[in-house]
Amino acid sequence: MTQTQPPSRVERLEARLRTALQPAELRVVDDSHLHAGHAGAASGHGHFTVQLVAERFAGLSVVRRHRLVYEAVGDMMTTDIHALSIQALAPGEGSLA
Repeated sequence: MTQTQPPSRVERLEARLRTALQPAELRVVDDSHLHAGHAGAASGHGHFTVQLVAERFAGLSVVRRHRLVYEAVGDMMTTDIHALSIQALAPGEGSLA
């Protein structure tokens, strides 16, 4: 019998964002290695970049889009994430680079 690994933080972030926002495009990158030695990294919480395109963002301000992402991420902001860089687009506003 093989043991399965628990989902990584990136996988958990992706799952929460897909469930809450149903993005057409989604990219989550763990940038934690770029912040080694940073005061925030000492807690073990990571630095992540989230890029997504979702119909849910149509007609919303950047602030409201970011709030929706933070709501989707939920308690991971206090347990797993130190910093979150967000690019939230509506369809027709561009594609992820």
